[in-house]
Formats: sequence, C-alpha cells, structure tokens
Amino acid sequence: MKIADAFKEYLAHLFAGRRAEARDVVMTMQDRGTPACKLLKQIIWPAMDQIEQLYRGDHINRIVEHMATRINRTVADQLQHFLARKPQSGRRMIVACGDGETEELGAQIMADLFESQGWRVWFVGCGVPHDEILQFVGKVRPDILCLYGTKPEGVPGVRKLIELIRGVGVCEDMQVLVAGGVFNRAEGLAEEVKADLFATDVTEILKTVEEHPVRVAKPDVPEPGRRRKRKRKASTEAAIRKARVAMGA
Repeated sequence: MKIADAFKEYLAHLFAGRRAEARDVVMTMQDRGTPACKLLKQIIWPAMDQIEQLYRGDHINRIVEHMATRINRTVADQLQHFLARKPQSGRRMIVACGDGETEELGAQIMADLFESQGWRVWFVGCGVPHDEILQFVGKVRPDILCLYGTKPEGVPGVRKLIELIRGVGVCEDMQVLVAGGVFNRAEGLAEEVKADLFATDVTEILKTVEEHPVRVAKPDVPEPGRRRKRKRKASTEAAIRKARVAMGA
C-alpha cells in the first residue's frame, strides 16, 4: 500500500474512533518495511495537523477530536520503539511545549525523532515555571531549547523566558527554537520574541537544526523574517492580535 493510501485509510479510522483498525494500518506498513521515522513524519504528524485544523474549523466536534488525538498518540508511542537509532552524537536538547494534547504529541514526536538521530533529549512537557526551565538549562547546558506548540496567550511568556535566558547569560551558545502553534500562523512572530530558530513542522525542524548548528547572536533591532503567505481565519487573526497586544503590555 502506498503511504498516501495508508494515510487516507488511517484518517477514516481515526475519525470513526476505530482504535484497532487505525493501529493495524500503521503497524502493517511498518511490518512491510516502511521505516518508523517515515510513518511518524508522513502519517502521524499530518494526521495530528488534520485533526487540529478540522476541529479549529468546526468540521469535527470535541468528542471526535479527543478520540482521534488519543488514538494517534497511542500509535506514535508504539512506533517510537521501532525507530532506528544512530550513535550518540553528544548533542543535547530540551523540549517544552504548550498546554494541550496536540501540543504534547507534536513535541513528543519531535523528541523521539531527535533522539533517534543521536541526540540526548529531555522532554519536560508543558506548564514548567520559567525559573525551573532556567535552572534546568544551566544544569543540562543543551545545544537547543525547543518551545513547541505555543498558543496565542502563551506568546508573552515565551518572550519573557527568552529575555530571561539571555539576560542572565546562562548557556550563551544555546539556541532557542520555536516551532508550531501560533508561530506557524503569525508571520514574523518568531523574530519578535527573539528566537534563534523557527520551523513549522517536524521535517522542517530537523532540517533547520542541522543547517544551523551554531548560534549566531542577533542584534537588538527588528529583522526581516521569512515572508510566508498564509490564509488565516478571522478567529486566528484575532488571537494573534491579542498575543501581540499582550506582548506590548
């Protein structure tokens, strides 16, 4: 079965709440030789995005979103055990995320894939106070701190955390990567919060980190970001405006 056909069938099972059938689609692909990393990137992650987009657009209700998200995460957990692993590279990463099932799943997939690439990864999840993250950064001294899946109301906190890290001067060579969430929908927002790196999805995250192994300090002046045209709904635009107002408060 082609991966596009498997993805279509997998989605149908997710939205119907058919746990066993959804799991069988993916695990059969894995048994037949499709690498687990490819299944995570091309089935699990796109399914996560599809669930989020349909729910945000009121095309599925909360019970369907909950069922589909939890099945998707269960399958992701199983695939993690089948990831081919490279030798330890000595590179280190801390992953934190926004509050929510989708945010946790995206961050988990990213952590699993980086670990399979030889990184040492600490996945701390959501809701960790800034002072604890700061202390942990000082203890672990990672190459990357990834903040994944930030919601609009969380943007001021991200900016303050980055300012705190840079102001204290802890782990000055560490790069801060923001990915997913509101940063995908708000052009230039990553630059506004002074993040070192930005990426939209897991494939781009992996590529961006490999292409920028060393931190380049940015001057404290506005910089032009990558120009990306996206169609956004009024509700999303309102949420982003709210985040930017809060940042200026």
